[in-house]
Amino acid sequence: MALSEDKQRTEKEGRLQSFQVAASTTIYKGALVKVGADGFLAPQAAEAGAVHAGVAYEACDNSAGADGEKSVRVETGRAFNMNGSGFVQADVGKAAYASDDDTVSVTQGANELKVGKIIEVLSATEVLVLQSQFADKGN
Repeated sequence: MALSEDKQRTEKEGRLQSFQVAASTTIYKGALVKVGADGFLAPQAAEAGAVHAGVAYEACDNSAGADGEKSVRVETGRAFNMNGSGFVQADVGKAAYASDDDTVSVTQGANELKVGKIIEVLSATEVLVLQSQFADKGN
């Protein structure tokens, strides 16, 4: 229903969020991470139904734990340097897709998630990517 008066909304800081980690999972600080189709955080990898969450702000070892037993904070909305290959200046402004928790490309592989946009080419093997949280797979 549309508002008919002012409404005070609960706010939550958007740059640093906490997510429950998937069972049997280790996340390293600085890793690209996703929320899997099961709703739990895991290192970035191609997965149908998953969404990009951001970059791990801290490490988390849930290798012996159950789903959600541990949580990790994730940074979003900032630019981070990412590894890959074959980058050229013309890639500035293009979408970056992750093949794993440390590698991006301008070419989307099967079920690879968009992690943001390239804002600077640092070298043929490194770019600066402005992160997009919960970006749709194909956008």
